[in-house]
Amino acid sequence: MDLSIIILNYKSRGLLKECLRAIRWARPQLSLEIIVVDNASGDGTPEMVRREFPDVRLIESDRNRGYAGGNNLGIRAATGRYAMIMNPDIIVNEGSLEGLVAHLDAHPEIGLIAPKLTNPDRSLQYSCYRFPTLGIPFYRRTPIGRLPFARRAEAHYLMTDADRSAPLEVDWLLGGAVVARREALERVGLLDERFFLYFDDVDWSRRFWEAGWKVVYLPSVSMVHFHQRASAEARWWAIMGSKTGRIHLLSAAKYFSKYRGQPNPRLSTTTDYGLPTTARAVDRSL
Repeated sequence: MDLSIIILNYKSRGLLKECLRAIRWARPQLSLEIIVVDNASGDGTPEMVRREFPDVRLIESDRNRGYAGGNNLGIRAATGRYAMIMNPDIIVNEGSLEGLVAHLDAHPEIGLIAPKLTNPDRSLQYSCYRFPTLGIPFYRRTPIGRLPFARRAEAHYLMTDADRSAPLEVDWLLGGAVVARREALERVGLLDERFFLYFDDVDWSRRFWEAGWKVVYLPSVSMVHFHQRASAEARWWAIMGSKTGRIHLLSAAKYFSKYRGQPNPRLSTTTDYGLPTTARAVDRSL
């Protein structure tokens, strides 16, 4: 089995349906399995999957386990050489899945890879980043972000200076569409379920680097992402006071507490597509 695609769903039945249709229409020339994990949506998603996509493996969680916990159910069930975490608001393009697998096959030092993500109008969506500093969560959710120093910090975080015309080693990848090598997964371990939502992907990418595996953004392969960030016009106190806003800041606190004082692990790993050279104690809890 070449590729296991894990799609975590929570109250996104319509988006999931279009996501699965897009994979079908792309006719990927790979041996693959699709695993849908329903995080106790209660919106009829399991019935829709059984009825319209009988070839898809369905896992029904007994409760909402969050992003990390739900995806871990799928990762444990996956049998492919590579495991892909995909959000239900992703639309794959023809050849995109093959492109990711081919690049991983050609570069055994890569543990985690992601395609370029675009908005529905094909404009670029930021999906690869430098590791956040302590101020970034606040700059992005409060009026502080409008100040010149905060704008500079956010531009650095978003890698606006990066050349996206070729494969790019990055600190971390957005978890909406990422592919992990099975061998690397066995060393790095599952997503950290202490992060219910947000920062789980930052943490995971960091652990790949810590284990000596490269994390790579592949712009020659693209997918469409229907993700919508909180409107820039929204009142900042409404965003900060929302449930998702509070979860985001709580996850940020957990992340910075976990890695307080630790150096960037990417800087201790080779950067020329050579074999990984740095390995630290890792979680083998698959």
